[in-house]
Amino acid sequence: MNLIFVFIDGVGLGSDQPSNPFACTKTPGLNSILEGMPLYASSTGYSGPHASLLGLDCSLGVEGFPQSATGQASLFTGENAAALLGSHMNGFPDERLRELLAAKGLFRRLKESGYKASFVNAYRPEFFEMLQEGLPGNYYSCSTLITYYGGLQFKDLDCLRRGKAVYMDITNELLYIQGYDVTMIDPETGADNLVKLSNGFHFCMFEYFLSDLVGHSASMADAQDEVIKLDRFIGRLYEKVNFEDTFIIITSDHGNMEDLTTKEHTLNQVPALLIGGREVRSSIETGLKDITDLLPAIFKVLTYSDSTN
Repeated sequence: MNLIFVFIDGVGLGSDQPSNPFACTKTPGLNSILEGMPLYASSTGYSGPHASLLGLDCSLGVEGFPQSATGQASLFTGENAAALLGSHMNGFPDERLRELLAAKGLFRRLKESGYKASFVNAYRPEFFEMLQEGLPGNYYSCSTLITYYGGLQFKDLDCLRRGKAVYMDITNELLYIQGYDVTMIDPETGADNLVKLSNGFHFCMFEYFLSDLVGHSASMADAQDEVIKLDRFIGRLYEKVNFEDTFIIITSDHGNMEDLTTKEHTLNQVPALLIGGREVRSSIETGLKDITDLLPAIFKVLTYSDSTN
């Protein structure tokens, strides 16, 4: 069995109010997965034939609004990074968080445990120029850092053109607008590529962060576009995977886009959408309370898979 991990930045579980784009946008993909239920806070606790929805705390006992640097570091290491710093940190990780990611990052721990992992996001040529200097400075995301510290190969635009990577906007539209020689694709094709890329790996991760940027803009029109794209992408993943050999975890680091009354992050719980066999889901559901619990859950799924093969 393999595990596909989809990290969506800045999406919490909101209410049914008009300020929530998930409340005023049709989401047939998510509704199919959740048997007609929406991606709301009120839907947490759902457990159906092939999926479960849980809400995870991302405040981690630290005052203030959860932020990206500490939230992602917590998620990708299983450690409470906000408590380590004594506050939530936005933007990119500082030296203290970089040290934490280097020592306990997800990909390094997977490699040390004998699991084959892949980060499928494609990077532009400019990144590889900086990579020659060893990623200096404090302006790289947690996902980039755990990939680097884990010794994984970064994927370039040539990989993307051959369907061997997925760009962060799923459809390649941003690259196309910027003049790169790429072909635009639909969200379903992006999902198809991700499923294909997961073959041969125990663990495969994709990161999407336009949701957080749109949340900060508080634009309902843009947010609805993001909801539609994500719904088509996630719905296609659900259609394409074989639940007997593939498990999917979809989650976030903090709330934002689900409440457009503010341009700031929220205190809402974030979703842990678990897609796969009921027995595997049941083995991890009770242990998922906050975002630091995701890394242990990943290893439990992989261990469960090993024990049943």
